[in-house]
Amino acid sequence: MAADKNTYSFLSDHTRIPNIGLGTWKSAKGDVKNAVIAAIDAGYRHLDCAFIYQNEEEIGEALKEKIKDGTIERDDIYITTKLWGTHHSPSRVEQGIKMSLTPLQLDYVDLYLMHSPCGRKFIDDKTFFPKDENDKNAYDDVHYVETWKAMEKLVEKGLAISIGVSNFNVPQMEEIVTAAQVPCVMNQIEIHPAIDQSDIITYCKAKSIALTAYSPFGSPDRPWASDKDPNLFEDPVVKEIAESRGCTAGQVLLAYHLNQEIVVVPKSVTPSRIKENFE
Repeated sequence: MAADKNTYSFLSDHTRIPNIGLGTWKSAKGDVKNAVIAAIDAGYRHLDCAFIYQNEEEIGEALKEKIKDGTIERDDIYITTKLWGTHHSPSRVEQGIKMSLTPLQLDYVDLYLMHSPCGRKFIDDKTFFPKDENDKNAYDDVHYVETWKAMEKLVEKGLAISIGVSNFNVPQMEEIVTAAQVPCVMNQIEIHPAIDQSDIITYCKAKSIALTAYSPFGSPDRPWASDKDPNLFEDPVVKEIAESRGCTAGQVLLAYHLNQEIVVVPKSVTPSRIKENFE
């Protein structure tokens, strides 16, 4: 088994998380299995998953393969996944995590996040973006604090080691912190130089809540991207730093997060880029 090349952050529940993980958002079926295998072979020990990404079955296949060939053991790899909004009702939270555990072929995840504070109306297990009679998004009125209380039971049952949230702002975080009996260890949000998240970063650090940055490169391939969005890879300051340090723009952007003690989960399906992001 290869030596561990990761650095770690310690969470408020005394567990630890690798500072760099492989993001799997927008990783298409057929690509994600090979990406996970390439990442594990490169030294990654943290995978960032979500039910709504609809690619956890391939991730599970990759994990099984790398455990079977002796590259890793289950305890070597840190798995994050997320509860989707259609399962915010307390009675559906456990079903929500099991809908990830089954395709991942795991008995537990290391970190389970509420993907968003917004619950969505439950229609069935195959309807992820329910609509109302006017073809508008149909939301559930369940409060995220009630969802959180149900997530705490997942820790008691051993289905999740740690729990946290994603896409929460300061007032929403304050409600979770006030109600929590099990510590909220993480808030995963979009962070990069083109977006000001200083208020939530300051709040979370004051409360000993770790931060994970998704879309650390600005996610230029996201579905709602605009031609007016800044291209961080072409940013003059980023390019100047990269040239002076003899590294890539992507590595500069990752260092921007890591130097702030923010966990980062860059996505790629290209083996060379996966390796570069880890170096």
